[in-house]
Amino acid sequence: MPRDLSIKSVLIIGSGPIVIGQACEFDYSGSQAARSLREEGIKVILINSNPATIMTDPIMADRVYLLPLTVESLEQILEENEIDAVLPTMGGQTALNLAKEADELGIWERYNTRLIGVDIKAIDKAEDRELFRKWMIQLGVPVATARTANSLLEGKEFAQQIGLPIVIRPSFTLGGSGGGIVMHKDELDAALERGLTASPMHEVLVEKAMLGWKEFELELLRDMNDNVVIICTVENFDPMGIHTGDSITVAPAMTLSDTAFQLMRNTAISMMRDLGNFAGGCNVQFALNPTTEEIIAIEINPRVSRSSALASKATGYPIAKIAAKLAVGYALDELKNQITQTTSAYFEPALDYVIVKMPRWNFDKFKGADDTLGLQMKSVGEVMAIGRTFTEALQKACQSLENNATGLSFISTSRLRPEELIDSLKRPTWDRIFRIKEAMAAGVSIKTIREMTQIDRWFLYQIQDIVNLEVEIRKYKHLEKLPENLLFEAKQMGFSDEQIAELVKDCTAEEVYEHRKALGITRVFKMVDTCSAEFEAKTPYYYNTFEKAPVMISSPLEGTEEVSSAFAVTSPLERPGEVNESKRSGKKKIIVLGSGPNRIGQGIEFDYCCTHGLIAIRESGYESIMVNCNPETVSTDFDIADKLYFEPVYWEHLWEIVEHEQPDGVIVQLGGQTALKLAKRLHEKGIKIIGTSFDDMDIAEDRGRFSDTLKELGIPYPNYGTAYTTDEAIEVAKEVGYPVLVRPSYVLGGQRMRIVINDDELEKSVVSLLKHLPGNKILIDHFLDRCQEAEVDAICDGESVHIMGIMEHIEPAGIHSGDSHAVLPAFNLTPLIVEEMAHIAKKIALRLNIKGLINIQYAIKDGKVFVIEANPRASRTTPFIAKAYGIPYLNIATKVMLGETKLKDLVIEKKLDGFAVKEPVFSFNKFPNVNKELGPEMKSTGEAIRFIKNLRDPWFRQLYKERSMHLSK
Repeated sequence: MPRDLSIKSVLIIGSGPIVIGQACEFDYSGSQAARSLREEGIKVILINSNPATIMTDPIMADRVYLLPLTVESLEQILEENEIDAVLPTMGGQTALNLAKEADELGIWERYNTRLIGVDIKAIDKAEDRELFRKWMIQLGVPVATARTANSLLEGKEFAQQIGLPIVIRPSFTLGGSGGGIVMHKDELDAALERGLTASPMHEVLVEKAMLGWKEFELELLRDMNDNVVIICTVENFDPMGIHTGDSITVAPAMTLSDTAFQLMRNTAISMMRDLGNFAGGCNVQFALNPTTEEIIAIEINPRVSRSSALASKATGYPIAKIAAKLAVGYALDELKNQITQTTSAYFEPALDYVIVKMPRWNFDKFKGADDTLGLQMKSVGEVMAIGRTFTEALQKACQSLENNATGLSFISTSRLRPEELIDSLKRPTWDRIFRIKEAMAAGVSIKTIREMTQIDRWFLYQIQDIVNLEVEIRKYKHLEKLPENLLFEAKQMGFSDEQIAELVKDCTAEEVYEHRKALGITRVFKMVDTCSAEFEAKTPYYYNTFEKAPVMISSPLEGTEEVSSAFAVTSPLERPGEVNESKRSGKKKIIVLGSGPNRIGQGIEFDYCCTHGLIAIRESGYESIMVNCNPETVSTDFDIADKLYFEPVYWEHLWEIVEHEQPDGVIVQLGGQTALKLAKRLHEKGIKIIGTSFDDMDIAEDRGRFSDTLKELGIPYPNYGTAYTTDEAIEVAKEVGYPVLVRPSYVLGGQRMRIVINDDELEKSVVSLLKHLPGNKILIDHFLDRCQEAEVDAICDGESVHIMGIMEHIEPAGIHSGDSHAVLPAFNLTPLIVEEMAHIAKKIALRLNIKGLINIQYAIKDGKVFVIEANPRASRTTPFIAKAYGIPYLNIATKVMLGETKLKDLVIEKKLDGFAVKEPVFSFNKFPNVNKELGPEMKSTGEAIRFIKNLRDPWFRQLYKERSMHLSK
């Protein structure tokens, strides 16, 4: 049945600001859905309050409403537009809950708008824990013993009947909000209280805990004709009891027997078919008893989920894109496979590689937080890696994390004794996989580790293989003596050159690279094609790996020795059977470096920047190439760049891509600090950095060089000094005068910044800094107390400077700019000061030869303007200013970097009636024991935008009154 032609306009509900548990994977889904519907000629109207995402950009929809996600906003949109249907399955739990609330108030009916993709009955069936339980029993699908409670008394009563340990699961929440495991009686009251408060309908499921069972997720699509396909089966590395968003996950499933898989598959299909009025993407979670293979259903999400974004990137199958088409009436067999473009979308992808997803946490930002992983999600982002084996993908995922891991290597300096290690494994923490490896290296048995962690033995044996190979490599004290087959095996298992250099000890990573290159051990690029190369794929989406040579045994007649290893036979230089599926084109090409996993201080705004950058590169006639490892982003979608390399933003991987592609240049300004940190090595290798040169960027990043430049330009800045030891720091502090701001150099998001007021506090702060970032240069600035902060974003083409926007912070200095409310344009500063800030920005941009973007932070005290810092790249506020003024600033900036555009030729017209306020959003509710204290280190996970007509706005006046409340140190 072709699409429903009565649907001419659709409202897509977004997921709002980024919070822990609901991140940018929903902006990816929403963006895909919007593009998919517009392909059909349907008018798309979009509501979302998040200014940092590409989803809310004018290029994505016919009309974008940057409004709070409330029923009042929906009414305003329905008043102003004729909307035939609303798609609520793309905006996470926020969108589903809002659609349900609007339905209860009769809003859809009043405006004659229907829900597509899912109806309210299906939402209730899946999201209401009691209805879900009854529905499963009626279907004959096993579920855990459980009762639904609406009060503390009921909860305690049911817990007593079921018996501990139990699990608390609140209804209608996302990211496991309010959920938890209760092992001991004295934890019960607090856990119930938390769960009942977190659920919007104050209802929790009290369930028998299936500790030690394995957890699996199936991603499915269903159409109106009841056709169902399973796109991906994902296995959790961690057992039940850890939220799937906080678990390492693997696709395809590694330890699932065929009988258990068929049972899971058939159960999921019957659940999908019985869901009611539903067409689109769905996620079903199961638990499996490892000894009996008995399965139970945990939950079903009648919408695209966090895992849908992962499954889309893992298989190449664009789930949200197809789901949107199913929602408007298409059947699966009427649609094309977007990757091969010749086969049908009614098929199940086949994978000839392994995917590992690893979450990224930010516990260091929440002092006193409980870092035990459980049913409530705590991670802020994730990375995905692709390899030919589990070990290769696992080590590549570790290299993507941006926490100094060079693979599955030691990342903490503290070494524990074997008995301490065994003890630490009992409690699941963010670094448990590294501790498991450490325990194996210390001789702890797999049997003991299995008992402590309940992780499947197959995974533990894989980690043991990594440990065994390390032991083998350590025997060779010199790189030259390392056998070629062993080096090749290490590379196939995902070992980085840096890891190998650490093991051999007599060489650098660079020397390892040169050595293996001489031996011909270099990466080949393989395509993600959805069908294991059965059909030709048209989509340039690649990963790298090391190809194994076929065994070629020499004839004994030629007097050669018998061969024992596949690697010893042919030199990798002439390794037959190697196929490089990424063909280099003759076009001029530009590589864009992404920003790696989302984390506090570096989030979705850089995905927005990269996406716009790629579009501008294509418009300028170049081939655009994207390198990133974050599965939640639009910039890593298979059709945004001309070529996508889904790889760690890690030097070794980047360098082999650069050697293969031989680009005309690399853009590092759009990927936050992650990309900027690689600029030095690119510069040393003679690779052209597009836009501002490395040396000029380094002046802005190096505090000493930057202050000298400000001095030379006659621009005021706070007194400062640099130190490498505690004694030096105390000397500097005496000189500059307390209070002082202590921070490391070359970081983002105010990482480990502190305001200190005396020698004791300074000593503690410096000791902690040197412990976490050994050898780092410490910057000590005089802190300008009780002053006003503001920032400027500008574009410079080397000749002229355009001020994109001046944002004034509402909170006082001392609160990180990412955590403070900010108003565009400035509202309280005198015209003279605003003029002075613009004048300083132009002076700095021209002196630093900026070609592209720059962000400058200011402090204003007693009418005097001081420069705090300059960032020679896209900043957190760039997308905000572009949205508020309605100007495609990133597109302009990229073309300026490429030398395609001169600012003097542009007519830029800012459209903003009143003021735009940036509203930071925090996730403190995920950490019950952490105080909401704000200081120079950033803690917000996301932001919203709010437009106000004037400064008399009651919301704004209240905000202004409370501006100093949370300032701490």
